[in-house]
Amino acid sequence: MELSKPQSKSKPQPLSNHLLPVFASANLNSSSDSPLPRSKIDQSTVAIKENFGKFSEVLEPGCHFLPWCIGQQIAGYLSLRVKQLDVRCETKTKDNVFVTVVASVQYRALADKASDAFYKLSNTREQIQSYVFDVIRATVPKLNLDDAFEQKNDIAKAVEDELEKAMSAYGYEIVQTLIIDIEPDVHVKRAMNEINAGKLRVAANEKAEAEKILQIKKAEGEAESKYLAGVGIARQRQAIVDGLRDSVLAFSENVPGTTAKDIMDMVLVTQYFDTMKEIGASSKSTSVFIPHGPGAVKDVAAQIRDGLLQANAERKD
Repeated sequence: MELSKPQSKSKPQPLSNHLLPVFASANLNSSSDSPLPRSKIDQSTVAIKENFGKFSEVLEPGCHFLPWCIGQQIAGYLSLRVKQLDVRCETKTKDNVFVTVVASVQYRALADKASDAFYKLSNTREQIQSYVFDVIRATVPKLNLDDAFEQKNDIAKAVEDELEKAMSAYGYEIVQTLIIDIEPDVHVKRAMNEINAGKLRVAANEKAEAEKILQIKKAEGEAESKYLAGVGIARQRQAIVDGLRDSVLAFSENVPGTTAKDIMDMVLVTQYFDTMKEIGASSKSTSVFIPHGPGAVKDVAAQIRDGLLQANAERKD
């Protein structure tokens, strides 16, 4: 019986042949799989470093090496930039008017409390929104609609104080809170516009009535003024007549043979020259002295007719 030939064992391979593919694959992988992976952190951003899942430190912007072989890794990044959250909250005022209050909250994470901001809150925006709802719905119902518009800054200050007190424990800073707008319900807006239109109509009627009263008082004043002026003119003319009568009587007694008509003609001539003197005394006078008698009108008509005839004769020549 033939015995089978024992099989020879394979020659053991050196250890370097087993490790070579491992190092080769490590060199081909990305930096995260390399023994010393690099991590770049941008400006205004911090990174949360963990060691075997436990918080280690906050990494500043720059380039950092994190050897994965000892359990170091980046858990996440946190932006330090200012963020804005607009919140629309519907509530009711004290006079039972439904309004939508639009609040704008500007906030940011604090660098010295980055770990709290990263680990303590899962949804920062919803947390801030909840506090805004709570403060607005506790403040606005105490105010009438007109007071709510007037006290927008007070409402914003109340929201900011409450947010600052609550969010500081989570590593966030409230930069500023603004009440952008207070929007009443559409039906309320329409009613307010109608009320304002009614007020404008009443104001227009009152203004017209006031102008009417003013015109009446002005007319009454002018009538009274003209009456008094007429009384003054009548007294003036009475005084003039009395003076002329005394002058005629005295002139008749002192100059025999003169009639009353001669004296009146002399008085009228004297007044005529006095009037011409007054008109010519001022360089800015706007008065025009026109003869008023019928004969003067006839003279003016004759002058116009002669001028036209003379112009026609010169045109024919």
